[in-house]
Amino acid sequence: MLTCNEEFLHPELMDVVRLFEGAQALHIEQSMRYTGGAFENTVTVEWETSFFRDEASFAGDLQYKSLAKRYAKLALYRALCARTGVRLPWGALTGIRPTRLAYAELEAGRPFEPLFERMCVSPENIALTRRVIEGQRGILERREGNCDLFVSLPFCPTKCEYCSFITAPIAATRKYLPDYLRALEEELAAAAPLIGNLRSVYIGGGTPFALEAQELEQVLRAVAPLRKNGCEYTVEAGRPDTFTREKLEVCRQYGVTRICINAQSFSDATLARIGRKHTAQAVRDAFALAAPFGFSVNCDLIAGLTDETYEEFCASVDEAAALSPDNITVHTLCLKKGARLKEETARLQEGRLAEMIAYSRKALTAAGYEPYYLYRQKYMAGAHENVGWTKPGRACVYNVDVMEETCDNLAVGANAVSKKLFAGGKRIERHGSPKDIPTYLAKVGQLIGERSALFTQ
Repeated sequence: MLTCNEEFLHPELMDVVRLFEGAQALHIEQSMRYTGGAFENTVTVEWETSFFRDEASFAGDLQYKSLAKRYAKLALYRALCARTGVRLPWGALTGIRPTRLAYAELEAGRPFEPLFERMCVSPENIALTRRVIEGQRGILERREGNCDLFVSLPFCPTKCEYCSFITAPIAATRKYLPDYLRALEEELAAAAPLIGNLRSVYIGGGTPFALEAQELEQVLRAVAPLRKNGCEYTVEAGRPDTFTREKLEVCRQYGVTRICINAQSFSDATLARIGRKHTAQAVRDAFALAAPFGFSVNCDLIAGLTDETYEEFCASVDEAAALSPDNITVHTLCLKKGARLKEETARLQEGRLAEMIAYSRKALTAAGYEPYYLYRQKYMAGAHENVGWTKPGRACVYNVDVMEETCDNLAVGANAVSKKLFAGGKRIERHGSPKDIPTYLAKVGQLIGERSALFTQ
């Protein structure tokens, strides 16, 4: 149980507690005050008390609260490290986007490394952050009116064991598909006047290729009037067992520039354990089928899948690199509520996960890839991260924009979250659509009005 003397600190401190296995069962008290030019935190863990003092100055209430959260989390992290003997790769950083903090330091005229060191981030992850910032050079753009478009297709052939998304087997949701496609057409038509400078389009899932070719074409046809500048255009095609030449031809016909082949692993045993109904050969076949169409390709892998060995994961990294897609994304397994694996295991054992992550960085660097975006999630195994890797000059604009929140994002479909930036990105307002497909369909008209009001402020 955690108690603290400032209510606004409690959710931030709980994010730190969740990083340490078993810590939620501990008796923890934290008291913070600002005095003598420093934040002073007294932390008691199971009646063992520690005191931490961090000098800092601030201007205004917003900066005070930001720094208070930072140093309260750091104090609790250090106390729990002392209690458990565990050191985590991102230290006391709990935010989704470590690069956001790094950019804030750089924009203030300071190197970010001293702050990351102070927050106990590992040297390897400080170096990774530096490489990501370098990888975003020439892509990251902060300009009023920039916008990305996201289209949600939450349909899959089957639901994977690790998945916490709203997707369900398409056999159970196909009855909604005709109405869903009409709703997307309505939303996209209404979105046209709200979009400024369109940077990219991303059709995600789910598994968009779970749709039949003519159904997919209906979506792409509705997007076409909005994409007038030939910008980057991604269809997260998805699982290789859904690939057909006809679907790839439809994508080419409508100007799609990039697709995703979500392999997750090249181990047949692993694929079977996580509920995939395809083999590694199907992944290779999907690459071969897509090759003549000239798309930029991303391949997804996941570290920490059920019972997958270090050697199996490393072999998957090597095989993905040998197939030579423009982008490879290495995810760390995240066990969220709603995933079947979450129900079966409270938390993954760390095992050799850190070695898997280290191998992926070394092997992909040697293969000519550079990291260009990273993000973190709650409940990630080993408190690691997801990293997008790219060949030189082939980074995905949409991923950079979304991860760094540098431009508006207009999102349509069930479970889609639009974001509108104000004051140069210092304030972000969000608008979310219902996750449940029938509820979404019943509210489409209302959602269109609410989104229009947000984007025309």
